Amino acid sequence: MAHAAPTTGGMRTTAVRTRAPDIFSARTHRVAQWTTAVVLGLVYGYWTAANNRSGGPVTGWNLLLGFVSAIVFAALYLGIHAMAPRMRRELHAVLWAAFAGCAFGFMYSQTDASVLRSIGMSLIVAGGFFVALFYRYYTHEDAAGHRIR
Repeated sequence: MAHAAPTTGGMRTTAVRTRAPDIFSARTHRVAQWTTAVVLGLVYGYWTAANNRSGGPVTGWNLLLGFVSAIVFAALYLGIHAMAPRMRRELHAVLWAAFAGCAFGFMYSQTDASVLRSIGMSLIVAGGFFVALFYRYYTHEDAAGHRIR
């Protein structure tokens, strides 16, 4: 009878974690990154301008506010998207949470809400983002901020 010889240390299997193959090129990823920033910026700018006019007529200043908000949002998004992965997971989560809180706070302030209410609501949103993102980065990155593969 042929049996496998026992090995020291018991039965071991080598579990190799592999990533799914990347079917898109680096150029496609760059285009998608820029497209995402532009689309999110345009949605944010439109929403900010709509909150500012409160259902009234569209004016030139309202259009200017929307386009400037869109450009600033997209630029900050791209900057944070480029800078955040190089940070430790705590700062990574804080940076995205601060961005989300500030973006929401500015948009909420356009609804003629009080300054204290705008600050309070943006802190609640930033806190929620921080908790969710810290959990995600804590479970998917090591202490130095490198993705666990």
